[in-house]
Amino acid sequence: MSILINNIKKLVQVEAEPVRFRSGKEMSTLNAINNAFLFIEKDLIKDFGEMENIHNSDINLRDPELIIIDAAGKMVFPSFCDSHTHLVYPASREIEYVDKIKGLSYEEIARRGGGILNSAKKMKQTTLAELVDSALERLEEIKNFGTGAVEIKSGYGLDADEELKMLYAIRKLKELSPLTIKATFLGAHSIPAQYRGKQEEYVDIVINEMIPIVASEELADYIDVFCDKGFFTEEDTERILMAGLKYGLKPKIHANELDYSGGIQVGVKYGALSVDHLEYTGDEEIKVLKNSGTMPTILPGAAFFLGMPYAPARKMIDAGLPVAMASDFNPGSSPSGNMQLILSMASILCRLTPEEAINACTINSAYAMGVEEELGSIARGKKANVFITNEIPTIEFMPYYYGSNKVEQVILNGKIQ
Repeated sequence: MSILINNIKKLVQVEAEPVRFRSGKEMSTLNAINNAFLFIEKDLIKDFGEMENIHNSDINLRDPELIIIDAAGKMVFPSFCDSHTHLVYPASREIEYVDKIKGLSYEEIARRGGGILNSAKKMKQTTLAELVDSALERLEEIKNFGTGAVEIKSGYGLDADEELKMLYAIRKLKELSPLTIKATFLGAHSIPAQYRGKQEEYVDIVINEMIPIVASEELADYIDVFCDKGFFTEEDTERILMAGLKYGLKPKIHANELDYSGGIQVGVKYGALSVDHLEYTGDEEIKVLKNSGTMPTILPGAAFFLGMPYAPARKMIDAGLPVAMASDFNPGSSPSGNMQLILSMASILCRLTPEEAINACTINSAYAMGVEEELGSIARGKKANVFITNEIPTIEFMPYYYGSNKVEQVILNGKIQ
C-alpha cells in the first residue's frame, strides 16, 4: 500500500539526518515544512518535501492503487511514543481516588494494603483473556489520541505466576495491536505484604525465580525497579539490575518520585535506558545524568493526580539535559494515557515551550523506549507512524488547546487506522 498525504499545512518534526534525541537548547529545535507532502510506501516513510517539489520525487501519481489524502489546513506529526505505562491492569481504583481527596497520601494508602497491593489482589482474580481484552480497549483509546508506540510494564502480579500472566498478556497485545509495544518486567514494583520487614527474601525471589523464566521465554525487553522511599533500596535495586543484566535485560528505573532515593545514581551506574518520575531531582542528580546516555523521563500526570511536586524539567533542560515525557498510564496514580494531555502538562506545569514539549513526547520518548531509530520523527526510512490533525492554526495550538482530541486520522505501520 502507498499513501500520499498532500497539501499539508505543516509537516512537523522532519529530519533529513535523524538524531537519537535532543538535549538542552537543542530541544527548542523543531523542523517543519509548510505546504508539504508526505509519501508512505508499504510501512515506511519514503519521501517528503514541499508541494512545489512533488513532481521531482519518485511518486507515481498515476498509480491506481495510490491512496491520496488531502490535508489542506491540517498538520501532520509523528505519532507520540509513550515510554512509561502500566496499561495492563485488572481493575480501576477509583475508591482510592476518594481516599486521596480525603487527604491520605500515596504511602499511607500503600501501607494499609491499597495501591499496588490492591491491584495485585485483583490480578489473581483476573484471567489472561480478560487482561488482554481490557488492555486492547485502552490501546485503541490511546491510539486515537495519537500514540503509536507504548512501553507496558508488569508489576501488579508480585509473584512468579501473576507476573508471567501479565507478560503473556503484553506479548499477546504485541500480536494483536498495530502499536509498537515494548515490554518491561517490573517484579520489583512493591513489596508483598507477607514480605514486609524481610524484603530481601522477596528480592531473592525476583532474582532467582522470576528473572530466569522471564528471560528464557523472552517475555521482556527491559527490567525495572521501584527504587524509592518505602519501596526498594539502592542495594535491592543493584542486586536486581545486576541479575537482569546477566540475562540481557537492560534497566529502566522508577526513581525519586517520593524522595531523594539514590535511584537516579543507581540507574546511571548500570546504564539504564531511562530513569523515570524524578520529582526529587537536585544538582547532584543532574550532574550524574549529564552525558550519561540515560534519558530523564518526567511523568507529569502522576504528580498532577497525586498532588505532588513536579519534576524540575525546566532546570534539567537549562542544565543541558534531554527530557522525555510519558503518561504513566495506570489505575492508581495516573489513570490516563492521553499524550495530548501530557503535551499540555509539559508546557503548563513544567514550563516547556511547545517545541521542547513535542520533542519530549516524540523523539526523546522514542529513545527512552529504545525505538528512536524507527520512530519519533518524520525521516526517510523510519516506520510510517503519523497522525493528521484536524484544522488547527499553529503548532502551539497543540499544547494550548487542552482537553479535546485534535487528531483526525491515524496511520500506523503505513496503514490507515
